[in-house]
Amino acid sequence: MMRMTETVKQLVIINVIFFIASNTIATAANDLLALYYPLNDNFHWWQPITHMFMHAKLPNLMHIFFNMFGLIMFGSALEHFWGWKKFLFFYISCGLGAALLHTGMNYYEINSLLQQVSELNISDSDMHILMNIDHTNQFDVNNKIIEGSLNNILEKVNANQEQYNIIVRAAIKYQTAAVGASGALYGVIVAFAFMFPNAELMLLFLPIPIKAKYFVPLLVLGDLLMGLKGESIFGGGGIAHFAHVGGALTGFLMMWFWKKNQFNEKRWD
Repeated sequence: MMRMTETVKQLVIINVIFFIASNTIATAANDLLALYYPLNDNFHWWQPITHMFMHAKLPNLMHIFFNMFGLIMFGSALEHFWGWKKFLFFYISCGLGAALLHTGMNYYEINSLLQQVSELNISDSDMHILMNIDHTNQFDVNNKIIEGSLNNILEKVNANQEQYNIIVRAAIKYQTAAVGASGALYGVIVAFAFMFPNAELMLLFLPIPIKAKYFVPLLVLGDLLMGLKGESIFGGGGIAHFAHVGGALTGFLMMWFWKKNQFNEKRWD
């Protein structure tokens, strides 16, 4: 592994500062800086950039640790060959590509779910309430819906339990914010595979060395499949697989364009 380069070091410092601050003195930062669905009340125009400097809250340390470890390991190699300007442009571009695909897939999935309950004819104002309300706090000790906005809307449109469950699934996607440098990092990993295709990589829990030109496509394919299935490659949930794919795809397209237009072919052997 190469010495950590200057821009990578600055990115790591910024990420660590954001992580410490958002878990101590600025606990409300998540609502301002994480990436929310564009129609959510918490969305702001700067979030496609700021979300890549935010990470899962304590006690989860693995999220930021693995992202920063990957950034140091792969990003330093790229900055060493490209220089800081080109590397930073590439890194931010991949993060934006990750945000774009993640948001686009959320739009598709939310609207597909709501299409299933379109016969209920819920008004725009009522749908706004349903999408923004905290559904976990709407039930009493007997698991009955508490009197209020949610109960009134469901009764008005005569929604059954199955239809309500569909609405809740859409609301969860609507309300869940994306954080992390993973999307940008996936673009960096793809670029590393372009630059050093025969470098051997391996997962920490699967210590079998695999050449980068095989390892990285398999990693991205795994994220794509898990995203389509709505599952986590490591178990559990909460992973924005399409953000990973978006960052990787952006990185691939940029590298393909640069290879075609700028690089000597021998450099890519």
